[in-house]
Amino acid sequence: MQYLRTELVTIRMLIENQLAFSQASRSLKDEEIQRAQQRGLTLKEVPVAIDGIAIAVHPDLPVSGLTITQLKDIYTGKIRNWRQVGGPNLAIIPYSRRKEDGGTVEFFIDQVLEKADFGDNIEYVYSTTPALRKVSQNLGGIYYASAPEVVPQCGIKTLPLGKSENKLVAPYQEPSIPSSQCPQKRNQLNELAFQKGEYPITRRLFVIIKQNGQLDEQAGEAYADLLLTDQGQELIEKAGFVPLR
Repeated sequence: MQYLRTELVTIRMLIENQLAFSQASRSLKDEEIQRAQQRGLTLKEVPVAIDGIAIAVHPDLPVSGLTITQLKDIYTGKIRNWRQVGGPNLAIIPYSRRKEDGGTVEFFIDQVLEKADFGDNIEYVYSTTPALRKVSQNLGGIYYASAPEVVPQCGIKTLPLGKSENKLVAPYQEPSIPSSQCPQKRNQLNELAFQKGEYPITRRLFVIIKQNGQLDEQAGEAYADLLLTDQGQELIEKAGFVPLR
């Protein structure tokens, strides 16, 4: 399952009949539903997996976790020093991909920033790999991405998150494996916290189907049905995502 191409592009291609079906890491937007209706199409979302957004920092940063409000304030520029969240007197370097780069950024802006703009101190990166490299090299760095891309990585530390400071939930299985033991051992996703909705930044991954009574609809339904079989859910888990059940 690949969710690398921006949903803005793939869903537009779906509506314009350039794709039989598509995958998305966010729900359809109202304007996308309306655009499809203008072309006589009804789009159907079928959830097939669970994902979450994980927060990466330098492994030596002495911060044990963040609240969602603190995370929002960091990325909107309100909080600019780690001292403001119980860490050292050190400037925060927030990294992000640009909004047009994919559904993860759109989801983060909608759900965490509550549609607020990024702060003027954001350093933009092209993709997750160089972003995580920067975080591993900068004690003040912070980055967010899909949990399967962050949690198993060796050169960073994943922060627990919570709606309040006394209810932090880790996206990895406890106890955390220190980077010194990686790659012989790697942190694993806390699947139960995702499935129960205890982890605060959780989302569904969808197959988007055109309900047009044609081969495209049959193909999309068959693909979604396959992913929802026991074997399909096992494949989703092997790909690093959390199965629905």
